[in-house]
Amino acid sequence: MKIWAVIPVKALDAAKQRLAGTLDPALRRELALAMLEDVLDCAAAVPQLAGIIVATVDPQAAALAARHGAAVSREDAALGHSEAVAAVARRLAGDGAAMLTLPADIPLVQPADIARLLAACGEGPGFAIVPAHDGLGSNAVLCAPADLMPLRFGGASFTPHVAAARARNLNPLILDLPRIALDLDEAADLAAFLAIPSRTRARALLHAEASA
Repeated sequence: MKIWAVIPVKALDAAKQRLAGTLDPALRRELALAMLEDVLDCAAAVPQLAGIIVATVDPQAAALAARHGAAVSREDAALGHSEAVAAVARRLAGDGAAMLTLPADIPLVQPADIARLLAACGEGPGFAIVPAHDGLGSNAVLCAPADLMPLRFGGASFTPHVAAARARNLNPLILDLPRIALDLDEAADLAAFLAIPSRTRARALLHAEASA
């Protein structure tokens, strides 16, 4: 079963609102693009993936996706992450493919993290999930096939996703992958991210800003 990575990206004018007290709007937008590029670089280096789809209506995010060889889906992308992912899932399921959803704000993710997640699900139908570092959000979800079950992102989605999988008699695989778990939503997340050495675009941007 072919597996596609799906990365939903909201309009960048509204990016990272919870960092408004820490970063100005222009820097939040730059950070969102830098993190997206870090995630795209990582996904492109995973040979087990059939391809990458960025679900967005933002022109800059779409242009960045295209430069990295990713397809762009605009269907229902203006309605939110859940709706954007559902639209892609329907298309992929029609082709008999699986779907790995990844957020665009996990700049530390490495190809080995994604490969481990893909390997955990094996060949057949399955559901795997990586919780966010706070244990509340869903930072990566693998559905094989793509429409195995509906996904609803936002807030505390991890527990409902696991419960929904079990209600469908699925055995959800829950993986602890710290580099996927660390999404950058709040000031404390930035501090945790900067405390970990990396060669990411996100880190370079934040260091350049701090040095300016």
